[in-house]
Amino acid sequence: MSIEHAAAMFEQQATACAELGSPLYAAVLRRAAADIREGGPIAVAIAGHEDAVGPQAIALRLLGGVHALVLTGRAPGLAAHYPSAGGTFDPHRPDAAWPALRATVADNLPWVRDWLTRPPQTNEVGRANLLITGLLCTLGERRLPVRLFEIGASAGLNLLADRFHCTSADYAYGRPDSPVHLAGAWRDTPPGWLPAEPAPLVFAERRGCDLTPIEPRSDSGALALRAYVWPDQADRAARLAGALQLAEELPTTVEPIGAAAFLRSVDVAPGTLTVVWHSIMRQYVPADEWTLVEQELDRLAAASTDDAPFAHIAFEPRRIGQEHPYVLTVRKGVEPLRLPAAAVPHGLPAWPAEPGWGAAAAV
Repeated sequence: MSIEHAAAMFEQQATACAELGSPLYAAVLRRAAADIREGGPIAVAIAGHEDAVGPQAIALRLLGGVHALVLTGRAPGLAAHYPSAGGTFDPHRPDAAWPALRATVADNLPWVRDWLTRPPQTNEVGRANLLITGLLCTLGERRLPVRLFEIGASAGLNLLADRFHCTSADYAYGRPDSPVHLAGAWRDTPPGWLPAEPAPLVFAERRGCDLTPIEPRSDSGALALRAYVWPDQADRAARLAGALQLAEELPTTVEPIGAAAFLRSVDVAPGTLTVVWHSIMRQYVPADEWTLVEQELDRLAAASTDDAPFAHIAFEPRRIGQEHPYVLTVRKGVEPLRLPAAAVPHGLPAWPAEPGWGAAAAV
């Protein structure tokens, strides 16, 4: 059953990649699932990881390791099929890359198996679209300086969200000259409370934590981040390249520590809005650790005042009825939870939340 479980995990990831606009990965993952059942190189590569559960994302770890080989020039045959390395993807033959990918794994098993031990940290910059929305929803007309604390921050790129440029029809936020352009921020019309051109936010502090932070200014860190962006998604790669440029100009601090321990060092401060933010990370946190995180969030909420407010902003999947949409949630102090928007997992585009979601939402 372990082999069948692993193959099913690859097939589930193939479906997700197809839905999220990566036909290349969708096609090769389906072939990889068959290779696992046949005992081929993919089965050899994932040996010992067959029983990994969904959040461990073994398929994406394997593909990240392979993409790193492509980006470093060590897999020229596969690079010919990867747009991220100057290759060509043929939509009429989406699995044309499969023979070269299979051979690349077979020829580089120690490298690929090492990547299977690494968490798939994409540090998706598009999710900052929801962070900005959550901040604007929280602040309203009162523009206090923001102290931003991100848990599960990876390389800390979304700590620079105020430096990005978000645009869509009838909406623009941020610096037009930013190297990070989040185009198509909203699917249709932005929510009515969101100003067409919000005033710039002011960040007084920005810090994050991650159990295994990535240093974006190092060659190895930048490679890891680039490797986890899917090779046929040029817009995501361009956003990441811009964020890496900003990280060089404005380094951020990401502490190698768990979320609960990190939050114990955070308190509200007069004259500022203290914000704890996270995106698509909760599924990776053990239940007992998350209980401790919630205790710290409750402590900060209880300490919130008009002069020293606190807000918890999250972009995570949430059960609403029989569905699990990716939802922006905002809670200021001890006020009721609000669900202003939802989005695709990579953050673009977003759309206003459905009426009644607040009453139906569950964790």
